[in-house]
Amino acid sequence: MIVAGFGCRASATAESLDAALAAAAEGRSVDRLAAPADRIALLAPLARARGLPLIAVADDALSAIVTPTCSPVSLAARGTGSVAEAVALHAAGPNARLLTSRRISPDRRATCALAQGTP
Repeated sequence: MIVAGFGCRASATAESLDAALAAAAEGRSVDRLAAPADRIALLAPLARARGLPLIAVADDALSAIVTPTCSPVSLAARGTGSVAEAVALHAAGPNARLLTSRRISPDRRATCALAQGTP
């Protein structure tokens, strides 16, 4: 199972999210999308359009996840170095591993990372 985890600003557009996903996926098929619980509404249209389940990740789960990328902005806002990486790893379950580190949309409003786990 491959999960695309997202981090994004409240101003992220559908195009921002789609571009971040395309950059992170690198041609791979994704089985699920995931985002912080307070950003689920932004991701819902993308999930519906792709026919994919959408997983909400609670903020308190994010700070426990160590990520390879360490953004000072993410660290200050959510307590983790990369929201996208932490969300992907959490949603993919125990023993998940990153397939791609976070990729940033051209407008810098969204990030996406992929993690692989077992269902």
